[in-house]
Amino acid sequence: MTHLNKWMTLVSITAMAAVAVSGCSRGTDSGPAAEAPAVEDTTPITIQYWHSHADKQMPIVNATIDEFKKKYPYITVEQVYQGGYADLHKKLLAAVAAGSVPAVTNVEVASLPNFADGGVFADLMPYIKRDQVDLNDFSKGMLQAYAYNGKQYGFPLIVSTSVFMYNKTLLDKLGVKPPQTWAEIEDFNKKVTVKEGGKTTRYAFSVPGWDPWYYDPWISNGGGAILTADKKKVGFDKPESWRWLENFRKWTQEGSVQMGYGPGASDNMRQMFLDEKVAMVQHSSATLKATYLDNAKFEVGVSFIPGDKERKSHIGGAGIVMMEKASAKQKEAAWKFIKFVTDKENNVKWAEGTGYLPTRKSVVGTEAGKKYFEKLPQYKTVFDNFDNVVGRPQHPAYPELSKKYTEVVGKMILENADPLPLLKGAVKEMNDILGSYQ
Repeated sequence: MTHLNKWMTLVSITAMAAVAVSGCSRGTDSGPAAEAPAVEDTTPITIQYWHSHADKQMPIVNATIDEFKKKYPYITVEQVYQGGYADLHKKLLAAVAAGSVPAVTNVEVASLPNFADGGVFADLMPYIKRDQVDLNDFSKGMLQAYAYNGKQYGFPLIVSTSVFMYNKTLLDKLGVKPPQTWAEIEDFNKKVTVKEGGKTTRYAFSVPGWDPWYYDPWISNGGGAILTADKKKVGFDKPESWRWLENFRKWTQEGSVQMGYGPGASDNMRQMFLDEKVAMVQHSSATLKATYLDNAKFEVGVSFIPGDKERKSHIGGAGIVMMEKASAKQKEAAWKFIKFVTDKENNVKWAEGTGYLPTRKSVVGTEAGKKYFEKLPQYKTVFDNFDNVVGRPQHPAYPELSKKYTEVVGKMILENADPLPLLKGAVKEMNDILGSYQ
């Protein structure tokens, strides 16, 4: 299944979630701390962890569960694979409706508002306060991505962000560096793009057109906004929110930037980079090793995406959350598991085993962290911008309304349509979508 198909599936499920969970009870207030039992209850208990981990991640998942069992021998964690995020979310809704839920689960970051708004997840703040968990050790943006309406519903677990993978061998030969600001992009394009007979044979860079996760940061980095501050309207009626699209239109028309859309677009972009037909690609940090380092015949570098008014990239992947309808004893066991799997002692091992990013600032100075960055120095770029990795727009309507401007990008790429009138024309429709959630 392509990234686009996965996204469209997620859209339909998250839109359904807003309706399906509306009758559920709300989460507990985050004010007081949870009370610790006077004597720890060591009565044997089994909890389920529902997840979407790929096969290659299972060795570290099982090893972590084994280590957890050594620390808490009375808690048995059953890991249950529930398919991709879309399938997992659908099954969570069914479990809530049936009144039989797992204690702990993954949730894809953009879908958290839908579930949290319906009271499906438990607020972790009472437990965080009770056990004095240092939240400052997490990336602020990563942590905020799993908070909603003042409550902390989860922690980042399998985390990625979009970065530029670049052909370092080529750029060193040309004497150029990846652009760090928008102002540097035009000069970079001129020096790196190659045309023969009016046709581009090497693009300066590529930005995926099939998923708004990649270009959402370009919108805000250019001074624009997807949503207004009160989240009641979209921000696409303002010139600042057009700059990203105007630039993509210009760069693709002049043949310096490649954008793909539709079935096969992701595979095509990867292969173009490996074949040195594009010098730099914006892609998930989770693809660095298996897709690029393991297959490129040249040295691969990583650069944070360039900024203008600000310089941010968005978090991807999934977090770990507790279900509100779990029993009190299940919640206590679930909290112990959440805290264990996300703590700094396990953070680097988890990152290495899953291929995702560490989420704790403190890992940089640890022995394990030093070895990690020696092995994968490219990830240092992400940690240099750690607090600039932020959450996606938080609104239950986001998956549905983002489909609208993704369609605009698709028409620009596939039909060579002028995207700006299309985007302006879609503003009312997107505002109507937002209005239906109020």
